[in-house]
Amino acid sequence: MTEHAPAAWQADLELIADVARAAGAVALAHFGKDPEVWWKNGGHSPVSAADYAANRLLEERLRAARPAYGWLSEETDDDESRLHCSTVFVIDPIDGTRAFISGLETWCVCVAVVHEGRPVAAALVAPALNETYLATADGPATLNGAPINAALPGESQAIRVAAPADLVKAFGPALRNRLTRVSHIPSLAYRLALVAAGRIDATLVLKNAHDWDLAAADLILQRAGGRLVDSQGHDLLYNRQDVRHGFLLAGAAPLLPALLDGFRPV
Repeated sequence: MTEHAPAAWQADLELIADVARAAGAVALAHFGKDPEVWWKNGGHSPVSAADYAANRLLEERLRAARPAYGWLSEETDDDESRLHCSTVFVIDPIDGTRAFISGLETWCVCVAVVHEGRPVAAALVAPALNETYLATADGPATLNGAPINAALPGESQAIRVAAPADLVKAFGPALRNRLTRVSHIPSLAYRLALVAAGRIDATLVLKNAHDWDLAAADLILQRAGGRLVDSQGHDLLYNRQDVRHGFLLAGAAPLLPALLDGFRPV
């Protein structure tokens, strides 16, 4: 068995699931207790003491367990040596920090193992909701241990989509009258997990989402029978020099052609 045989990804999944749950417990201890908050990226993006505490635990345990893997985390200064690693941890210690500091439960810890540009093991833990989503590249996507599947609405059924009202017009006219917008879900990763679980049908992702927002949920969605694609219908590549992405669409794989037909984001 080579280092990157399927059994190795299962071992990685067990590792990242355990560590993500531990990081979730650390973050949960700060939840609802008014943790200190700082502003980054010119004052547009909040980060809390809970983000940093969860990130420290993740980095200490994961890098100790897999010292040969690269590291990419929202809350760690980027070390471009990751670009020379075939396998990389891609981390968001709290996706949905705005929700977290506002007392909303829809935030999660996201951990992915990315190999040669694509995720091969993923853990998404939402501690305040008691939900854990897991997947490997050759196994099912699960929610709290039970397999999940993306929903495929019938041709006469409405499509439940998470998208800003002013961007619904980006979808083709043939599809627009079938769209029913759902309430805003502040964590992008959790929103993608809801698509994987069939609780919503599709979502539009605004441009400039980062690898750490997407990688774990991308694999979970894929193994649930869905896809996360760019506006040309291509799968995403991770661990590039630029970790930002353009407009993206997610839904059950058979639904993607209809979503992409006439799709014109601006």
